[in-house]
Amino acid sequence: MRILGIDPGIGITGYSIIEADKNGYRLINSGSIQTDKSMPVSKRLVEIFDDITEICKRYEPDEAAIEQLFFFKNQKTIIPVAEARGVILAALEKANIKTAEYTPLVVKQVLTGHGRAEKSEVRLMVEKFIALNKNTKLDDTVDSIAISICHARNREYDGDFK
Repeated sequence: MRILGIDPGIGITGYSIIEADKNGYRLINSGSIQTDKSMPVSKRLVEIFDDITEICKRYEPDEAAIEQLFFFKNQKTIIPVAEARGVILAALEKANIKTAEYTPLVVKQVLTGHGRAEKSEVRLMVEKFIALNKNTKLDDTVDSIAISICHARNREYDGDFK
């Protein structure tokens, strides 16, 4: 199963494509969509929509998993992130890709065993499951891989991998 993981953001949206089967996980590609903060929000949202659409066409994921908004410390960023999530969900729907949503708490719980894990703990667990490219430095990209793995593990638990 090919899974597209997405960590949404207006400035940086992390994404990853993993292949998941009974033998484990393999990273196909990962990266980020970075928008210019000097551009109007509407243009930034179109850029995110277009890039997600292109990623879906290029990698043909079977399913997608996206981080769900749960709690935000910074009230100034919650609306732009919600808007980015909206255009991402629209692009996934338009591409007919079944999508699951996970809170950061759930992703951390599934990967590390506790929902209050630090970023470094999540990264360490991602590295245990998948060999990361040495250029994978952005937390947003690592988080997208964690979201992909979380979804794959939930699918395994549901008995979807034989």
